[in-house]
Amino acid sequence: MTVPRSTLRLQFHRGFTFDDAARRVEYFAALGISHLYASPVTTAEPGSQHGYDTVDYTQVSAECGGEAGLQRLVEKLRAHGMGLIVDIVPNHMGVGGSSNAWWLDILEWGRHSPYARHFDVDWHSPDPALRGKVLLPTLGAQYGDELAAGRIALRFAADSGRFLIGYGPHVFPVCPVDYPAILQSADRADLSALAARFQGLTTQPADQPRAAEARDALREFVAREGESALEFVLETYAPEDPVTRDRLHRLLEKQHFRLAWWRTASDEVNWRRFFDISTLAAVRVERPEVFEAVHALIFRLYRDGLVDGLRIDHIDGLAEPREYTQRLRQRLTELRETTPYVVVEKILGRGEALRDDWPVDGTTGYDFMNDVGALLHDPAGAEPLARTWSELTGRSPRFADEALDARRKILAENLTAELDRAARALHRIARDSLTTRDFTYPTLRRVLTELVVHFPVYRMYPQSAVRSAADNVYFDVALAGARATLPRSDHAALERVNAWLGGSAEEPPPARTGAPAGAGSSGATGAAQAQPQGPNAGPPSHVNSARRNAQALFSQLSAPLAAKAIEDTACYRYGRLLSRNEVGADPGEFALSVEQFHAGNQERAQRFPHALLATATHDHKRGEDVRARLAVLSEIADEWSATLRAWSTLNAPQRRALDGTPVNSVSQDKSDAWAPGPAAEAMLYQTLVGCWPPQLRPDDDAGVKELAERVAQWQLKALREAKLHTSWLAPDEAYEAGCREFLFDILAPQRRDGFLKELAAFVERIGRAGALNSLQQTVLRLTSPGIPDLYQGTELWDFSLVDPDNRRPVDFAQREAWLAPTQTPPSEFLADWRDGRVKLAMIQRVLALRTHLPELLSQGAYLPLAVRGKHAASVIAFARRHGNAWAVVVASRLAARLLGVDEASGDAAAPGTQADLPLVDPARWEDTAVEMPADLSARALFDWLSPAAPKVDDGLLYLRDALTVMPVAVLVEDGVPRS
Repeated sequence: MTVPRSTLRLQFHRGFTFDDAARRVEYFAALGISHLYASPVTTAEPGSQHGYDTVDYTQVSAECGGEAGLQRLVEKLRAHGMGLIVDIVPNHMGVGGSSNAWWLDILEWGRHSPYARHFDVDWHSPDPALRGKVLLPTLGAQYGDELAAGRIALRFAADSGRFLIGYGPHVFPVCPVDYPAILQSADRADLSALAARFQGLTTQPADQPRAAEARDALREFVAREGESALEFVLETYAPEDPVTRDRLHRLLEKQHFRLAWWRTASDEVNWRRFFDISTLAAVRVERPEVFEAVHALIFRLYRDGLVDGLRIDHIDGLAEPREYTQRLRQRLTELRETTPYVVVEKILGRGEALRDDWPVDGTTGYDFMNDVGALLHDPAGAEPLARTWSELTGRSPRFADEALDARRKILAENLTAELDRAARALHRIARDSLTTRDFTYPTLRRVLTELVVHFPVYRMYPQSAVRSAADNVYFDVALAGARATLPRSDHAALERVNAWLGGSAEEPPPARTGAPAGAGSSGATGAAQAQPQGPNAGPPSHVNSARRNAQALFSQLSAPLAAKAIEDTACYRYGRLLSRNEVGADPGEFALSVEQFHAGNQERAQRFPHALLATATHDHKRGEDVRARLAVLSEIADEWSATLRAWSTLNAPQRRALDGTPVNSVSQDKSDAWAPGPAAEAMLYQTLVGCWPPQLRPDDDAGVKELAERVAQWQLKALREAKLHTSWLAPDEAYEAGCREFLFDILAPQRRDGFLKELAAFVERIGRAGALNSLQQTVLRLTSPGIPDLYQGTELWDFSLVDPDNRRPVDFAQREAWLAPTQTPPSEFLADWRDGRVKLAMIQRVLALRTHLPELLSQGAYLPLAVRGKHAASVIAFARRHGNAWAVVVASRLAARLLGVDEASGDAAAPGTQADLPLVDPARWEDTAVEMPADLSARALFDWLSPAAPKVDDGLLYLRDALTVMPVAVLVEDGVPRS
């Protein structure tokens, strides 16, 4: 296996193609990257900016440069000794446009399409209007209104010979079985002759080739006679006239799809989506033929040596992740002799381990991002910040409360159809047994609701329809929550559902309720006599299959529920400190101790030493340096609380009424009866503090306006994701406009001597501590066990917000121009830290060390080092050892007080002076020292990041010697080349 030394993630789209990346390969190589890590390269919806809406798994994206462009990129990489890892999306495809041939085919032929089983469609919907059909929640208004308005029409595609239903840019193919009636409506002999070619067709696969031949004849006819030959045909289905409109409606009713208002999706969609996105349809990759079709291109690219490894998107969406990864590893190994490098996108809860029976190299790094982010926070700030948040907003100080409310809301409003489908699977199991057939559908739905809203992680992974001990750790939490909230009359059903969802391979005995026979919800207890008994009497195979189906549906409900409720709802409602509201993190977990961070690194070193280590991704909600700066607020919680109140008072005149109109004054109570409201306003101030560029001045009107536009984009998304005053489903445009006007008012040029001045001054005060946090975070990512991953552009300061802000074009030319000779230590750039070049130099320098001593940081043992002295709590240190080679990593942390951030502010320090640097004055460390390994006591060490060569004194490395010119150090033995 070719294990990367380091990866760099690139987002490909038509604005940044394979050839654009190829032109930067020299820069990536000089930076020290061993593998590019590409967003999906398969064909996506036209204009896609991310590639996750694949419409053709078999072709490399032409917009990104096609296969020829990909080959040119790989050739350039190979010339520099580099490789390529690609992101693949086996869980879902884009179906929001008219480019997905598989999807269009099932709309045309229904259950008899060769692709009908490629998608997770429920062809046996309990709704008679949907049986054998696919719900298409595409319409902008109710079906009848759109039909009457003439926005739904019959069209003919001359290039393919197909009749289509058109709606705006969307087209939906009409089944050829209905072509005779369409063509005969014109009462013309030539068209009747063409209609005869379609007579007698059925949707059976055997008839589909004949339909294709008949369509060819129709296409040739139109090419010869002109499209006007079908004008009268189309007019007989024109939506403008009531008679022809009724004929169009009756034609629509015969199709294998049902056009519907987009709002019906949450309640009625009869196919599995990606989360609640109705333009992304889930794929049944667990089926062997679908697995092969989905991976055909990737397997060929891997076989031919263009691809060296894979990143698996949304592994938790798959029915059987374990079987999938095992099959994938086997197929890749068959194609090439080398073992493939494979990582999976997996959100892990605290204490949740990536499964050992998944043959992968680890995760994509959200777990590390969570660990290192929590490490930056002072636990002493948790309680006062939570109290301030609750007092200002009237909302709960506990994230768990917001999470539970959000789970219930998402389940009730966004994932109702998915909940119903899983509940029906349980109801079918119940009906299959005499002892449980009286468990009603509503009862089982209530039970299922409480289980999923209390489920603490993304999902479970049963084997042979039975949960493992690892699964039960989390399922038991859900069971306890469900028991506490369900009425006692539902507890018997809960125990049965527990068994069906993998709690036991056997049927549990019927619950004893004490009620007379026939009175309890569990049915007659005597019915149990008819069931097989004994320790070996497991359920029959069809029951086992039904359970596996129910378990898969439960998991494919709990995972999107967790994502939508936590990441996309609660994280936008809870604002104790936004630096902890990140993908893969639990905002309820405020801080992580040094010991806990070490424990996580040690476990990673033992179990998944080649997992990716990320601090920024294409999905992050705030850039890594935004989070690092906001973490400083945990160290000055009381001051920040006072600042929040002061700014709220200062900006009160700029607030708007809920309808967006100006108000002169608003009471300072906990009411949300103004825009943006106390919670949204408090989170806005955090966002401005976090993303304010280090070199932006309050009198730079153009720069402030540019920032305001970026923040406004974030604000709109944040407000809609919170789903309190407005949402994507029901936007309140007046409220949103009021929020935007508030933002632009408080950042207006006339505030340059008021709020803008205060904001800039506050950012300046905490900026050094934020930069120190950033450098700490960066060095830990580069030296911890695992493979450091760099997100495009984050070599310099990353003050981006949630997408699309974090996917803006990257100025690689500037970064390339700023690369220093490898022998130049990063400390040379600390004086000008605001431009971010010190971060770039540090990344380049440590990656050079990984190249020079590859085994040391990729395979070396991880040894936590103890710290003693007055400021031991403000240091983290560890050693990496491989054979006789050592590296010692030392970093400042929680250093705001040592930097003097908490001291009374005066005039700003002169740039480049000690007081202006993100560096603790060496004398302030006093007796603080790292206890060094005995093997290093007699060895000379030098800092890979600065000219420092600190000495070990009686087994101690004093911080006043180790961190003289940089806030972090990577110490290696003297004599190691620097270039």
